[in-house]
Amino acid sequence: MLKQLFRLALITAFGTAAFPASAAVNVFACEPEWGALVTELAGDNAKVYVATNAMQDVHHIQARPSLIAAVRRADLVVCTGAELEVGWLPVLLRESGNNRIQRDRPGNFEASRYVRMIEVPSRLDRAEGDIHPMGNPHIHTDPRNIARVAEALGQRLGEIDPAHAATYRSRLEDFSARWDKAMARWQTRAMPLRGVPVVEYHKAFSYLFAWVGIQATGFLEPKPGVDPSTGHLTELLAAQKAHPAKMVVRASYNDPRAADWFAQRARIPVVVLPFTVGGDAASKDLFSWFDDMIDRLLKGAK
Repeated sequence: MLKQLFRLALITAFGTAAFPASAAVNVFACEPEWGALVTELAGDNAKVYVATNAMQDVHHIQARPSLIAAVRRADLVVCTGAELEVGWLPVLLRESGNNRIQRDRPGNFEASRYVRMIEVPSRLDRAEGDIHPMGNPHIHTDPRNIARVAEALGQRLGEIDPAHAATYRSRLEDFSARWDKAMARWQTRAMPLRGVPVVEYHKAFSYLFAWVGIQATGFLEPKPGVDPSTGHLTELLAAQKAHPAKMVVRASYNDPRAADWFAQRARIPVVVLPFTVGGDAASKDLFSWFDDMIDRLLKGAK
């Protein structure tokens, strides 16, 4: 019995020494929304490195040496998952040599595992464009998903850094209370958007639209990930006569030309939405980002 207690004490001591109570957790966030969420939950207990910015298409990122170096230092990698980062994250994980953050290890956190995915394809066919087998990965545009991910992420931070587990729980409770109030406010403000028809560039805001009740009647991309063509835009414009949309919605990182072409001929406004935190000057954190998106949609729907 004494030997077992001594062994347990050694394991505990080793774990504490491996991660000093005074050290900040090094977090590698694939996208700005998860970097912002970690900051909400961890505060000064985490050093957050964000791999991408709001003006980039996260589907197409290069596995640069600087990203490999950042992953090599990470105690926790926080990404969307659902194969959103399939073109670059596996390379970073492999080249990092960091066993702590490999897939299915405690240091690897995929937000999509904690939400219900939508637009899961019934069949997989590359001829249909850049489809995601697990469903639409842009889960962060529904604030309810942010709340679900926050619960799981707060718990994971406590597992990675048990010395500050109480702090993470406290910060999670505070964030959740503020987030619930904000969601109630956003739902009230977004009521005029219910049933509003829009043409979207890419299925980037499907979760947001499902939450507020916006109806996407068409897409500027003929297929997901395929650039708009004049022929497709012309067909879409003809369909506009029978089923008129009130606005064209694109993410701030999308090429503006197709949206401008369509909007000018359909005589409807273009609404440019920041795709994540940092997408424009107003979107400084998760709260102001949702405020800004709803403001822009309400203005476009007038």
